[in-house]
This record gives sequence, structure tokens and C-alpha cells, in this order.
Amino acid sequence: MKILILFFISTVCISVSLSCTGSQNALKNTDGVQGPSGPQGQAGPQGMQGEQGPAGPVGNAGSQGAQGVQGPAGPVGDTGPQGVQGVQGPAGPVGDTGPQGVQGVQGPQGNLDDRSRPKPNTINTLKTETKVGAQSSITIGSDGLGLISYYDSANHYLEVAHCENIECSSVTVNTIDNSGNVGPYSAITIGRDGFGLISYYDATADDLKIAHCENITCSENTIANLDSEGNMGARSSITIGADGLGLISYYDATSDDLKVAHCENTLCSSATTTVVDPNGNVGAYSSIVIGADGLGLIAYADSTNNALKIAHCENTTCTKAIITTLDDESVVGPWPSLVIGKDGQGLISYYDSETDDLKIAHCTNRACSSGTTSTLIRTGRFIRESSITIGADGLGVLSYYDFTKDDLMVGHCVDIGCNSITISSVDTEGNVGAYSSMTIGTDGNGLISYYDYTNEELKVAHCENAFCSPYFRRR
Repeated sequence: MKILILFFISTVCISVSLSCTGSQNALKNTDGVQGPSGPQGQAGPQGMQGEQGPAGPVGNAGSQGAQGVQGPAGPVGDTGPQGVQGVQGPAGPVGDTGPQGVQGVQGPQGNLDDRSRPKPNTINTLKTETKVGAQSSITIGSDGLGLISYYDSANHYLEVAHCENIECSSVTVNTIDNSGNVGPYSAITIGRDGFGLISYYDATADDLKIAHCENITCSENTIANLDSEGNMGARSSITIGADGLGLISYYDATSDDLKVAHCENTLCSSATTTVVDPNGNVGAYSSIVIGADGLGLIAYADSTNNALKIAHCENTTCTKAIITTLDDESVVGPWPSLVIGKDGQGLISYYDSETDDLKIAHCTNRACSSGTTSTLIRTGRFIRESSITIGADGLGVLSYYDFTKDDLMVGHCVDIGCNSITISSVDTEGNVGAYSSMTIGTDGNGLISYYDYTNEELKVAHCENAFCSPYFRRR
């Protein structure tokens, strides 16, 4: 057996170190039986990343998420341009006919003799009691007759005189307020209801007060206290605003300020008050009107800087105003009197206390931020307490007190700017003309209330022509 195996080995020619001597062709193309798999080797190192393949197709859109929280509001944008005016609505129903107004005063009978005969001015003494008539103020009532407020310094009352004819040769007198020392520095105008409205100073309580007449003659009235925060109300001036309500300028003697009170109703039972100028000692003398723009215009004295100043209200209530110094040459500003001329610009008469001259300023715009000034009377006489209005001829006319001559005088402007005047002596009997106040009557001629120092009486002068010149007549 062993011999056979050895023989086979030598024949098959398995070579370890032996050489085969038999034929090998018979086994050359014959595979042996595959042996069992060896154990798995360790993993080789990771190969380099291959190039990115092309993107796959877009998937379907997912469902919409929930709405997020609203962010904070952005800043407010600029106001857009005003839209075009809408179509006017239909007219409202016609209201009921109002009651018939009071009959006007019958005019004087005309005749040829009046045209051919020149006349003097008419001088009337209205109150013969002593110490009556100081610090008067005059206007024309809704009945076409004069209405005068004044101070009864004997009894310390505020009184009103209602003229009974155009010349005011006779009057009806009513006591308005007798509660203490009341009535100095009054100012009168006519309200939108056709009745008098009077601002004045309560010297007992140091308050600004107002009286509203309940009828044309002011025989009945209501009284209200408008400002009691300190010493208020001296030398007030009153007008009616574009809203139909009273507007009053006055002096705050506690703080030395110019103030304004705007009435909240026709009766002026209450008012809003505003400090218009707090800079220095200002407003001791003021005069207020409504300008051509419908806003208040106030001329007043700046006693700190010895200047004439102007405040132009920026709204109806005058809670804001633009301040302008109109004249600061010399020592000027006391006793200003302001009116709006036929050119729509302010015209102001005032006093130069350094030279004792009468001056005038003509505004060059509606706010009176600039103007021209002229000296009307350069005589060195003591000219003070002027009152200016616009005559029937459209030119300025003013009354004033010549303290040197003790006379009541009237100046008539020769042009719109009042660069010069013609002068007339109206009353020369005694010491007359203080505290004058001038208006234009329904006959187109001047009507002047003033004080007679000699007899301590209230007087009224009625001019017979536009110049207030006695016996004036054209050919």
C-alpha cells in the first residue's frame, strides 16, 4: 500500500522541492476543487468622495405655515396734499324771517340854507356833576347813535351815556357798576348782538372786568370778572374778532406783561387769557383792532426799551403772536391808538415823551412787521392821549390833547400814510381835551368824547365836516 501511494505521488508530480518527470499535459487545464473561504480581512481605508450627482426633481410644495405675529407700526408718513374741494351740497331750507330791527334815527331835514351857511362844531356838556367823565371811550351803537363809557371819579362808578341824537346834545345816563372803585380805563365796542360790550378796571379788587349791555341804551347789563390773577386790567382795549367774540388787550401790572382775553361767548361771561409779551415792562398802554386778515393786531408801549411794539395774533384767540418793534428812536410808545386804513394796513398815532411830539406809524403789511414813521407835530408842546379813526373820506382823522395849550385838537391826514396833517382847534374853553376818544357818526362826521379839567365834566364835540374845522365850506 505504501508502495502504491508513493508511486502515485511521483506520478502526479506534486512539487515541493522535487522535480516532476512524468507527463503534465493531462492535468494542465483542470481546476482543483475550491477550498473554503478564508477569514475576511480588515476594511481598507475609505476612498475619496466621488463627484456630486445631478439634482433630483423638485418635490411638491408643502402646506403654508401659520401667520406670524404682526410687527410694530411704522412711523407716520408725511401728510398728503389736500384733496380737491367736494361738490357743494344743496342749499338748506330758508329760515324764518327775523324780527324787524329798530327804526333808525331820522336825519335832519335838508334845505338849501344848510348848504350855503357854514357852521361851527357843536360842543355839548353831557354831565354837569363834578368829577365825571374822565377816561371815556366812544362808539356808534346799532341804532346809529353814540354810546360812551366813562369813569365817575366822584363816586368811583362806571357809567354809560347814550346819545339821543346824532350831535349828542342830550344823553341818557346809566350806572353800570358801583361795586367799589370801578370804571377807570374803560373801552367800549358793539358786540355781534348789537349791544355794547365794555372792558374796564376794578381798582378795588385789581381785576379785569367786563359789562355786557342787555339793550341799546345799556340800562340793563350783566357783569363778569375775566382776570383776577394779580393786578390785572388797567388801560384795556376791546374789539370784536372774526369769530364774533370779544378780544381784549390789557396790562398785567403784577408781572409787567401784555395780556389778551378772548371771550368764550357773546356775553363774555368767561374768557381765556394769554400772556402775549412777557419781555420787560410792556403793555401798560395798548390798542387792539382786527386786521384785514381777520386776526388781532395790537399796538403797545415797551417801557423797558422806550419803544412802540406791535403784536400780530397768529390765531383768532391770540394764543400765539409775532412781536415786532416798530419804533425805538427816542422815548416813544405811550398812548398808542390803532386803526385799519382803507388800504388794509394799520395806522397808529402815539406819543414821543422825550420831544413831546405827536407821531404816526403806517404799517407796510398786514402783520405790521415793518412800517414808516412820521412826526406829525414837532412843536415841543406836550401832545398826548390821541385817538385815531378813519373818516368818511377814507383818510385818518385823530383827536388829541394839547397839554401846553390845554385844548382839544383834531388832525386830519392828508394822505393814506398820514405823512402830514391839517390841524383844527375844536374846544379851547378852559383846560379841555384830556382822555379824548373819537369815532365817526352816521352823518360821516367825527364825534369826540373828552374831559373838561376846568369844570370836571364830560363833554362831546360833534364835527360839522371831515376836517372838524369850524365854518368850513367849499365853493
